[in-house]
Amino acid sequence: NMNFLPGIWWSLSLVLIWATPPVTSSWWYMGAVGSSRVMCDNVPGLVSRQRQLCRRHPEAMLSIGRGVAAWTAECQHQFRRHRWDCNALERGQRLLGRVLLRSSRESAFVHAISSAGVVFAITRACSQGELKSCSCDPKKKGSAKDSKGHFDWGGCSDNIDYGIKFARAFVDAKEWKGKDARALMNLHNNRAGRKAVKRFLKQDCKCHGVSGSCTLRTCWLAMADFRKTGDYLWKKYNGAIQVVMNQDGTGFTVANKKFKKPTKNDLVYFESSPDYCIRDRDVGSLGTAGRVCNQTSRGMDSCEVMCCGRGYDTSRVSRMTKCECKFHWCCAVRCQDCLEVVDIHTCKAPKSAGWISRT
Repeated sequence: NMNFLPGIWWSLSLVLIWATPPVTSSWWYMGAVGSSRVMCDNVPGLVSRQRQLCRRHPEAMLSIGRGVAAWTAECQHQFRRHRWDCNALERGQRLLGRVLLRSSRESAFVHAISSAGVVFAITRACSQGELKSCSCDPKKKGSAKDSKGHFDWGGCSDNIDYGIKFARAFVDAKEWKGKDARALMNLHNNRAGRKAVKRFLKQDCKCHGVSGSCTLRTCWLAMADFRKTGDYLWKKYNGAIQVVMNQDGTGFTVANKKFKKPTKNDLVYFESSPDYCIRDRDVGSLGTAGRVCNQTSRGMDSCEVMCCGRGYDTSRVSRMTKCECKFHWCCAVRCQDCLEVVDIHTCKAPKSAGWISRT
């Protein structure tokens, strides 16, 4: 069951690579439709419902491919100062698959951020006219009222409801086949990711009238930058709630009765995370040997924490930086190039630096 996520994301990344022509190109679209069955049949790990969606919406697969790039970069940004830095994604799907097999906090975050990435990518493609099946939000028409008064809907409101509907149908299809605890956990975290994107939908307006007065406003709804979704899910990751299955197998209860019951916005997980200190294929860990650490930090990126008590090496390097910057009227900032010598601290490797595998 868990082989699905790394397989599908890896394959869709490849789809994105070969599909360089713009989706508005008519010759590309005809070729994509003609080869959609071949393309969709070669994406590993899809269930029949997903293959149907792929064949019916081949252009949507390209949008999802862009979403893969967005959520992968966001995952790596959020974990950049942690022992597990999400860079297992760059080593292929097998290592990521090992992380997801553990039902840990990291697995919960990956499911949420990847589900959010699909919502974001499909919704953006709708607004840009790249998909036949959707366009701007059709419900945002006519007049409406908010705290500032009346306004008219105009422009192109992001069709977030379509993005959520498509993401739910495509991403969740695999999990609906399973009735086990992990499937329920994945469905919960997938939904939390979708809800996170909608949470940051904002209303933008433009004023019309004499001398810029707001006698008439035209407004539309737009998604916020994906970083906001990433930051929000990162907070949910840090506050993720450990759960156990109900006796009847229909839902969760908190593992520790001192904690509150998880809401639909919270991330949930079943088992504790490994320490990720050493290279271990079974848990999807690259280890922290060679990772840069912060000698003055007291957080997760500190040399003591990042290096797991093994110590660190220090090397002195020279680099060019911008210095002596001055503001010149109007309106430029001019800097000089300066040579800076800095100390870089990197974690020592354990005595046995090879891969650990228990299988």
